[in-house]
Amino acid sequence: MKDILTAPFILEMIRTATNMYDHGWDERNGGNISLLLDEAEVKEYLDTDHAIRAIPTGFSAPELDGKYFLVTGTGKYFKNVQYAPEVNLGLVRLADGGETAELLWGYTDGGKFTSEFPAHMMSHVARLKVDPNNRVVMHCHPANLLAMTYVHDLDERAFTRTLWQMCTECIVVFPDGVNVLPWMLCGTNEIGEATAKKMETARLVVWAQHGIYGAGKDLDETFGLIETAEKAAEIYMKIAHLPLKQTITDEQMHQLEAHFGVKAREGYLA
Repeated sequence: MKDILTAPFILEMIRTATNMYDHGWDERNGGNISLLLDEAEVKEYLDTDHAIRAIPTGFSAPELDGKYFLVTGTGKYFKNVQYAPEVNLGLVRLADGGETAELLWGYTDGGKFTSEFPAHMMSHVARLKVDPNNRVVMHCHPANLLAMTYVHDLDERAFTRTLWQMCTECIVVFPDGVNVLPWMLCGTNEIGEATAKKMETARLVVWAQHGIYGAGKDLDETFGLIETAEKAAEIYMKIAHLPLKQTITDEQMHQLEAHFGVKAREGYLA
């Protein structure tokens, strides 16, 4: 059996969590990540017949029964993941129709998965139906996207179009746009269900006055997705109070569609 601390999925999770903290997206214990793993890769490092303990999830997700996830822990600081991954991360297998998480590794201080676990798992279910290659759900608190939710209309088309107009690459990176939820109580099944519904049509879901959820095929792609939206929001916050003399037009965005082989969300461009 190989040492799990040398596993590529552990090393990449450590790098990603550290990078997110360094970007200022995950203050204190803010933010969480979940990564769907194949059983074959898990078995290289762990005895999957031995569960350390069972943790009730408080929700049902029969579509994920038997699936493995590497998940950041509740109350854990991203800055500490690199120093004590076995405390701040956990690898679980869902059982009993998703109502139980069998801990196979991690949370060695007696902890458990993030309080946003229901939102993550429901979002995984939604994204896997759209794209079976989507294996990551990532939540964080990027400052400029948060600021934007205080001063910008939360209409999804308007919010998306503003971000697209801030950077040439935006429509290429997230042609499906950005969905937006009004403020809701976090850590509940209700916000999980609402987020999952939004995930059916976009890989980015903004929680107003809170943060953003992103989904993608791997940690790198999902990080880059959020990073691009946050950069666009930063530009918007720098210029929102100034008179615009030019912008990226819909005609130019159609040119980007054609050149990069992407298709903007239906009805979002003239």
